[in-house]
Amino acid sequence: MGGWRDTLLKEFTPGVARLTLVADPDGLLMEEGILQVLSERGFEVLPFDDPVSFRFVYESKYKPRWERGELTGLVVVIQAPDLRRLPYDLWQAGRKLSFSLADIFPRLSYPVVAELDRGELDALYNACGKYCSESLGVGATKDFILRYVFGIAPELIREPEDLLRVLLRRHYRGQRVPRILDERFIQVLRSEGRFNDWPLEEILPCREAFFGFLQERWRIFLDRLARANGDDRIGEPEVAYGLRYAGPLYIPFDHDDVRPYVDTLFVEGHLAPISHPEAYRLSDRWVAVGLKKDPVADWRYRFVNLVTLIENSLPQDNARYQEWLAFARRWAELVILRFEESAAEIPVEVREKYEVLCHRVDNTFLKWVQQRYGALHSQPAIPPVMLHHIPRYLVHLREKEAHKKIALIVMDGLAFDQWLVMLEVFSERWPQFRFHEHAVFAWIPTLTPVSRQAVFAGKPPLFFPGNLNATDREPLLWGRFWSDQGLGKDEVVYINIVGNGDLDKVAESISYPKVSVVGLVVRKIDEIMHGMKLGTAGMHNQVRQWTKTGSLRSLLELLLKEGFMVYLTSDHGNLEAYGCGLPAEGALADHRGYRARIYSTAVLRKRIKEKFPVAIEWAPNGLPDDYLPLLAGGRSAFLNKGEKAVCHGGISLEEVIVPFIYVERIKGRAL
Repeated sequence: MGGWRDTLLKEFTPGVARLTLVADPDGLLMEEGILQVLSERGFEVLPFDDPVSFRFVYESKYKPRWERGELTGLVVVIQAPDLRRLPYDLWQAGRKLSFSLADIFPRLSYPVVAELDRGELDALYNACGKYCSESLGVGATKDFILRYVFGIAPELIREPEDLLRVLLRRHYRGQRVPRILDERFIQVLRSEGRFNDWPLEEILPCREAFFGFLQERWRIFLDRLARANGDDRIGEPEVAYGLRYAGPLYIPFDHDDVRPYVDTLFVEGHLAPISHPEAYRLSDRWVAVGLKKDPVADWRYRFVNLVTLIENSLPQDNARYQEWLAFARRWAELVILRFEESAAEIPVEVREKYEVLCHRVDNTFLKWVQQRYGALHSQPAIPPVMLHHIPRYLVHLREKEAHKKIALIVMDGLAFDQWLVMLEVFSERWPQFRFHEHAVFAWIPTLTPVSRQAVFAGKPPLFFPGNLNATDREPLLWGRFWSDQGLGKDEVVYINIVGNGDLDKVAESISYPKVSVVGLVVRKIDEIMHGMKLGTAGMHNQVRQWTKTGSLRSLLELLLKEGFMVYLTSDHGNLEAYGCGLPAEGALADHRGYRARIYSTAVLRKRIKEKFPVAIEWAPNGLPDDYLPLLAGGRSAFLNKGEKAVCHGGISLEEVIVPFIYVERIKGRAL
């Protein structure tokens, strides 16, 4: 693969040893590119974090194979500087290796480099080879990384458009810049007296705050543009704008380096068009994308341009998982547009273009998943990549960030497009909330007993094999996870609610002084889905109406008032699918869903697969060996031909990538 990965991969030659032990404090071996190469070379990687879970897999899966004389290349990885925590029998039997960022980047400050996402190491490694000829201290390392990894040279940022260019590039791409680098960036700017009136401490690290800052300034920019056109009546005194974010009133949206981003942000839904008294006079200017005029014309402009953006940004076969997580939101925006009321007047050629694009997205994502999904469950949990990483991320917040009271809300069945529908309602009615938006991968098959239980267990489904057809053990799994972290029974709560009620039950459960961790399941979206006859459009309408009832708002208010740090996610998404035929399998299937059938033997699965050639025989990645899914292909469902349903269980983008949201109250705005 080249670069820093070669330092690690040269140690792994097939057939050298059946067991290799690796001390990997920086999680280098878990980088997805390395995991893919190791898999291609025949190695299987098994992290050692929970001794009990590890022993279960080691004894049940690998030792029997060795006893049968099979040579496996098992790599046991411990995220610690040495191997002393490993059991003695492994210590005796395994070949021993150790990897560290300090060995790969000896001239840079280790604590600074350790803060980077592993995906940034390629740029850093290349830059070190070209520009780093001597050892650098902490400050110099920060400056080096800002310049050569993130393309930021603070000393060159002099004008507002320079700063805006940096902020727009970062937040549009969704880059995660370590806090210590943000602090360095602000320090350099402030030390030279630049941008002291900008709320950098808020809009630099927070994507949502930055877009909110731009949204407020957009009206001011339009007012100024209207006055420049000769209408002095437009515009209000500074105090009358009621700005939430401090800083300069005027932003140069029309600068050549800024304007292209602005257009894209409106098309993708990060900024919302506004009504303006001079909208029709300005509609022939480039600012038209940010103005409400004719609903149908506005819809068509945004739809056509978003289709083009998606065609040009569709991740490819070798894409990093972060590219798909970012793409999922963009795709969700297009799904919403496709099923809005204005879409009723969609021209045939535009509809056909959408259908072709939809097919292309499905095929591209399926191919990527088949090649790269297997490495995701072993990724580091900070930040979380898959649903079962979330509890370990919450442990990190409690230990490292001193957030002792944490609540996790799992919205059963919430797809990303439906989350954006909910977000629109919140933005209009309850702007006191701020939602920090991220995404994670659900478990495949995207079934509730598999994926939702993984959330509360904090482990892959492989570790709870006896209960993959029900969810009744979720309270036990949730309690056991936190018990392993040292919390007592009276400190942990699990609550399963419908969504329109049970608020009193929640209030009572969290009122006890010792309660510090809460897990909640809200089943309302799943109930809407299973009763839905009107497809995706009906789902959007019902989710919007339910959100307006304020049930979720009341739940969030309660948790925030009680001092909880609140996160919201979903166990899986859903999509509108069409019947491809109903398998005549009797009692042969352990689970008979619209998008997934589960079998205990490969023979049974193959028998049904022969009758449904487009169905997908999914390998048991992170699943028990006798849990064998057969997934409906494309946007088909195991229903009678001609029938339609909103369902889940399959491998589409809408089902697999789900929102992971941090919820907070904006300071100064009462709940």
